[in-house]
Amino acid sequence: MKRSRLSYDEWKCIISKDIFGKTVNSELFNGYIGLIDIKEVSKIQTWKFDGKDVVVCDKGRKWLSILPQNGWYCITAMMDENEKILLWYIDMIATQGIDVDGVPYFDDLYLDLVVYPDGTIIVDDMDELEEALSKKDITQEQFNLAIETSHRLQQGLLSDISSFTEYTRRCYEMIKKLRER
Repeated sequence: MKRSRLSYDEWKCIISKDIFGKTVNSELFNGYIGLIDIKEVSKIQTWKFDGKDVVVCDKGRKWLSILPQNGWYCITAMMDENEKILLWYIDMIATQGIDVDGVPYFDDLYLDLVVYPDGTIIVDDMDELEEALSKKDITQEQFNLAIETSHRLQQGLLSDISSFTEYTRRCYEMIKKLRER
């Protein structure tokens, strides 16, 4: 199982970035919200969707991390320089915590959801989840947790894209206000 830090250090193409994050407890959300402003990249990262290129990592892009305190997932909203949401990348996770240097992390359960602003949801890396189970890198319980979390998200939070977009916007406004303090 891979440990991912919400500083996104595994994205080697990012040369320079500003990071700000806080643990919040509010009516809207309990957990960690982080914001990364990408300042410089060595190589632009582009994903294809519906025959179009979506630039997810480039100078000026912003990534909003939403890690619910008692959730088994982590949402990353990838936005352009005008704060328009390009897509959401949602990791199914086994555990979460905070490293000794104060950076939140999660243990990735391989299965991901890629959500586009038109409401399209793509289940990604199911093959990696199944391979991890067959190699005994994860338990049957962790496999089930990933599947159940994915289904719960699709039937709940992601079932109304306009509400999900509004939820993301409210989290973004919250972290922007906290950063200004």
